[in-house]
Amino acid sequence: MNKKLTRLLQPGMGWLFGVLLCFCVAAVLMQYYVLAALELVITALLFGVYWFLKSRRNKEIRNFIQSTFNTLDVSKGAESPFPMVLARLVDGGIIWSNERFNTVTGFREKMHEQRISDILPTLTTDWLVSGKSEFPYDVTMGTRRYRVYGTAIRPGESGTTMLGMLYFADLTELYQVRDEYIRSRPVVSIILVDNYEELTMNLSESAISNMNAEINDAITKWTENFHGLLRKLERNRYLYVFEKRYLDEAQKQKFSLLEDIHEVVNPAGLAASISFGLGVDGATFEESYNFAALSIEMALSRGGDQAVIKDRLNFTFYGGRAKEADRRSKVRSRVTANSLMELIGQSSQVFIMGHKNADLDAVGAAMGIACMCRKKGKKAYIVLDREHNAAERLVAEIDKVPEYRETIISGQDALLLCDNRSTLIVVDTNRPDQVESRPLLEAISRVCVVDHHRRAADYIEPVAINLHEPYASSASELVTELLQYAVEKPDVLPIEAKSLMAGIFLDTKSFNVRTGERTFEAAAVLRRMGVDTVDVKKLLQNDFQDTMNKYQIMKTARLYRQEIAIAALNTSTSRPLAAQAADDLLNISGISASFVLYPQGDEVVISARSIGQANVQMILEPLGGGGNTATAGAQVKNSTVKDVLDRLLTSIDKYYDET
Repeated sequence: MNKKLTRLLQPGMGWLFGVLLCFCVAAVLMQYYVLAALELVITALLFGVYWFLKSRRNKEIRNFIQSTFNTLDVSKGAESPFPMVLARLVDGGIIWSNERFNTVTGFREKMHEQRISDILPTLTTDWLVSGKSEFPYDVTMGTRRYRVYGTAIRPGESGTTMLGMLYFADLTELYQVRDEYIRSRPVVSIILVDNYEELTMNLSESAISNMNAEINDAITKWTENFHGLLRKLERNRYLYVFEKRYLDEAQKQKFSLLEDIHEVVNPAGLAASISFGLGVDGATFEESYNFAALSIEMALSRGGDQAVIKDRLNFTFYGGRAKEADRRSKVRSRVTANSLMELIGQSSQVFIMGHKNADLDAVGAAMGIACMCRKKGKKAYIVLDREHNAAERLVAEIDKVPEYRETIISGQDALLLCDNRSTLIVVDTNRPDQVESRPLLEAISRVCVVDHHRRAADYIEPVAINLHEPYASSASELVTELLQYAVEKPDVLPIEAKSLMAGIFLDTKSFNVRTGERTFEAAAVLRRMGVDTVDVKKLLQNDFQDTMNKYQIMKTARLYRQEIAIAALNTSTSRPLAAQAADDLLNISGISASFVLYPQGDEVVISARSIGQANVQMILEPLGGGGNTATAGAQVKNSTVKDVLDRLLTSIDKYYDET
């Protein structure tokens, strides 16, 4: 069979006869008439032989096609129930097709001179060459949808052309059933009025009833457009189940209920706010509901006032552009402090870890947790890279304190010390790829998280205790609240109180941004512990050269959209300087957001700040960044500053266009 394929598919001989005729003409021109006549006779004889062989080859091709039909179990003389075509796999050229294929495609004449891609542009033959027997996509011919199967005939000799027999199974009705099944799959959603307590605070029963009626009317009016089932589970929680066919429309509207609900205002002028959690593509109702529960938790941990869709693979976010409102409860802080102290007491040792290139907030929060460990009589280790951090001065002061000798260790040393009863407490980050030591995170089973950044799609899990409050100004503020319920005032060392105050100073820009009532309460607690704010301010000072370098960074900034300052550097700088430059750019009148980009090793680092309506965390999220509305950052690997700048501008445009 392989020799037959080689003979069948040999190239035409027309060019050879053309050469022979040229010799005849040349002989005539040179007046060798006898030679010319002899050459002409030989050429004619050869052409006759060639024509005879060609006819025999065409007959053999037909016999080969018939034998191919026999290998595909097609009865001799019977019309195939499927459209079929025989083609060369090298270029897709059609050798033969049956009547059904001609009918459904509308091509009858000269079919052998065309390629499959000319008739069906979406159909290729690469999958047959790679050894597959089924085309991975549907093919539409007319109003019908087909699944394409095929068999490749592979000659053993090198250089020969492979053939493929394709046959088309009409599965239109099956696809219609499948599509209807997909469209009718349930979407389970939880709708939560996330500021219900604030809306109904100090209201009379009649006013609360009126407020509930307005909220119910707004939610019912929106949900009735999607023909689902709405049930009120609690005073501020609703369950809504609808078909997936309506999900695209809700996404196109960007869940307009998020904005419509703001029209419901209590007597004090506070607008209602809701969060959506939607579970999609669950195998069962229970799994979809679990997805919805994860989504609503994610929405609340990112500040509320947004919709989050959770499918089997990832999260999708809508809304969440408003600044977070402080909805924390001191009861939760007290319960968390008690639970954390109990867990510390059950541990053999405690490791405390912040994010890479730890700053004053990460170190300050770690110092507060270390104080709680000392109160329980447990050894605490702070995991820190001494060569790459943004808190060198504070670390130098910590090293001088007797209680903290040999407390700050590297991630490698921590791996050697940990055991199955160790506890890891992560502060100032909730992303596994941002922690100081990823191997340590994976080695310890009992993990706690204390963080104030908006939760990203990839977050640390599972956790034993999770104090995640995006409304807080800093992780140091959260830890300060825990200390009030876990230790007595004399238990806190001066260096620990100073570290916590430095963390709050850093993330609030000396109490200028992201400050709330609880922020000043935490600062007051630390001040009563004897913290000198002047000493804290000195930790934030730069030397003369760093100050000049910071202003050089600011000089490179350019305006974008008339209110955004972007400084893209071609040379590396330190993270503290980049962050300070981004902060100082906001001091310029008319600037509402700032971005500083610079290369560092094989990645490009971005520091972002905002004091306006721009949510820099949402802008940097498509670039793999995180943070909160006013402060965010990102590290983009294997890219150039120019490429990252282009991606940043695209993300900014998308953010503002959707606002």
